[in-house]
This record gives sequence, structure tokens and C-alpha cells, in this order.
Amino acid sequence: MSFNIANKKITIIGLQKSGVAAAQLASMNGANVFVSDLIENEITKKNYIKLTDNKIKCEIGKHTDRIFESELWVVSPGVPKNIKIIKKAQFLGIKIIGEIEFANMFTNLPIIAVTGSNGKSTTVSIIYDILKNSKYEPILAGNIGIPFSSAVKELNQKLIKGNIFILEVSSFQLEFIDQFHPYISLFLNISPDHLDRHKNMAEYVRTKLSMVKNMTNDDFIIFNKEDESLNTYFKNFSVKTIAYGLKSDNKFFSIRNSTLYDSNNEPFLELRKIRLKGQHNLSNLIASATIAKILNIDGDSIKNTMKNFEGIEHRLEFIRKFSDVIYINDSKATNLSSVIAALNSFESPIILLLGGKNKDSNFRQLLPHTRRHVKHIVSFGEAGGEIAAALGDAVRLKKTSSLSQAVASAHKVASPGDVVLMSPGCASFDQFKSFEQRGTKFKELVNRL
Repeated sequence: MSFNIANKKITIIGLQKSGVAAAQLASMNGANVFVSDLIENEITKKNYIKLTDNKIKCEIGKHTDRIFESELWVVSPGVPKNIKIIKKAQFLGIKIIGEIEFANMFTNLPIIAVTGSNGKSTTVSIIYDILKNSKYEPILAGNIGIPFSSAVKELNQKLIKGNIFILEVSSFQLEFIDQFHPYISLFLNISPDHLDRHKNMAEYVRTKLSMVKNMTNDDFIIFNKEDESLNTYFKNFSVKTIAYGLKSDNKFFSIRNSTLYDSNNEPFLELRKIRLKGQHNLSNLIASATIAKILNIDGDSIKNTMKNFEGIEHRLEFIRKFSDVIYINDSKATNLSSVIAALNSFESPIILLLGGKNKDSNFRQLLPHTRRHVKHIVSFGEAGGEIAAALGDAVRLKKTSSLSQAVASAHKVASPGDVVLMSPGCASFDQFKSFEQRGTKFKELVNRL
């Protein structure tokens, strides 16, 4: 559905990965592009040079009035929708869309879109693994690392091949949706997250659900029946919906007696043969297999992924076993629901490393889960004191300032048979550029023990 934007004036707000990708896609299609970012740091300076070397005009460290001299704005996911420049652009009648909406204008390929508060990256990776071993040539993009605009640009330039997109979609990417609608929309769960950006839980839920506002009768919605918000919203939905869950049968799969059964009520796979552990991951696998069934993918391809998929980096990632203590990197756990899922994945005593930049979470929500087998908490970073105040009277807790101090403290109190779990429950931006950088630092610290 390629749109003609030749010679149109387009403003891109944001000079991080998504902004750069949108600018390059717009320029390739002949637009007169101007990119603006209020932040001037190492990343925006580097991207400024990259774009200006390719004759794309940019500014960093300020928003001049030039941003309003355009017909269309493409806003990066990191830009909140309620800031002054957005409101002014809306007042001036400038059309505003998000990067994911913009990229969608230049492809006709079917899209599988996955959203939810937790498990998105793992699930899109599972779907990708199933599809690449079948008749499909999937392209994995979105919030998982490669902007949708980059993937579309490279596809249109014939630098990559593909016949279906798999997109990880965050709530931020859904704030400026216009025509975007996936062929298959998967909703994993909705729990409190990013409440520092969204006004309240109701707005967060509305934003997530906007992914299906353009659905047609040819499209599919798959949702977690065991999530109360999703079940309430979708149970009377007019578009084709397929519910899934661990406790309830769906059109394709059911669980009984530690075995996964298919739609013919025949044993499909014994659960003990699934490599990826944790009830939340079993749920993600069933959701992914449901998508595979809609796409008529054979059972052997689904089984192969279920038996061999080991997970993704920074999500319950095994680092090493040292002095009979297991060290796990779960840096991608940036909200409390992810921490709870991580805690429920282990039976051994846990020393939990918790901290970073709080996203308006209430840490006391962890209390019922820490009582199970968390023997010690080590808090760190900007939220370290807040965590100590919320949990320190209920569980043994040591407050530290940095991740390196937290690792040293955990190592000191760990006993043989324990699990040291770095599942921060917070954003990384107090001390790190990303959760990836935080996870990499944790691995370095653990491997130096």
C-alpha cells in the first residue's frame, strides 16, 4: 500500500533508532524530511551525522519553529503524546502518526502483531522460530530491536527477503495509530506498566487495545482468556477471536495430565519435553502455536520449536553455576508482573536483585510472592531506597547503590543450591542506557566472580 510522499514536507520527531529509520524510509520515497530532537547526547549526535551525511536535514538540542512547516509528523515511540509541541501541531492541523503507522504505509505484507505488558519479545521470537522452519520467510521487527521502518526500507530495496512481518508492539507505538491493522493481533496480558507515561491504568489499556480498531472480518484476534481485562473486552467482540490459556481449552490446544493435546484430542507433546521453563512461557508457547495453526503450519514445525527454543537474551537467561549457586539474568523484567513470573519459575531459594528507575510501581505488590521462597533481596539504583522502605520490614534486605555492589552482596549471602536472580522490576535509565546494557554488565560481573 505504497503512498506517494514525493516532495511532501515531513517532520520526524525523535532522533533515536525509530526516528532515524523513519527519516531514511521517508527520504527514500522522495519526501522533504526534517528531523528534530530536543535531546543532545552521544546517540543523537551520532545519528545527526549519519543523516546529514545523507543530505537529510536535522536539528538536535532544540525544537525550532521549522518543525511546524510540514504536512505530516512522524513521532517516535519515546515522545509522549501530551507535550506542548504535539498539542501545537494538532492545533495547527498537522497530521500526526507514529513510526509503526508510517512504515505500514509502504508494505502490503501480512502482519502478526504482538502486544502485552510482559512476554512480548519471547513470544515474537518463538513465532519467528516456528515460521522460519516452515513455508514462510518471516521478518522480525518493531520494539524488539529493528524498527519497522528499517525492515520495510530494506525489503523494498530488496536487501532482505520476506513474506510476513512479525512485530513486537509497545503501548508507546500505539499512541498514534491511524490505518494500521495486523492480520493477526495477539494480546498476551495487561498489567500495570508505564504508568509514569500513561495517566492511569484505564488509558494504558485503551492504548493497548487500539491495535485492533481497524480490524476487518478477515483478521484474527488471539487473546489470553485468563487475563481478566482482555477476557472482558474480547468475549463479545465482533471480529474473529480465539482465546487461549493454561486452564481452558481453545480451538487448537488443551492441557491435561502434563500433556498438550491437539484439536482432535490427540496427545501433541508431553510438557516435560518443552525446554523453555515457566508457566508464563508455556502460555506464550500455546499462543504462538495457535498463530501457527491459523497459518496452516504443520505440527512438526511447532513441536520442533517447543522442544528446542531456549529463550532470549536478558530474559531468564542462565549465566553460570558457581560454587553451586545459579546466576540468572532477567534484565528485561522492567515491571513487577515480569518479576513475579520470574519468581514463579524457580523452586530453589532465591536472592533477588531488584532496582533501577521506578515506573510508578508499588513494590509492596511483590510481598505475597516474596514469601514463597525469596530468602534475601538486594536493592540497587535510584529506586533502591524506595524498595527497601516497601519491603524491608517483611524480608531480609540489603540496600546498595550500584549493580556491582548488588552482585557482590548477593554473592556474599548466597549458599549452595540458591538462585541469584537479577530481575529488576524497574527501567534501566538511572544508571544504564538500556536493559540490554544492564544485563550485559550483570553478566560481566557474574563471570568475574
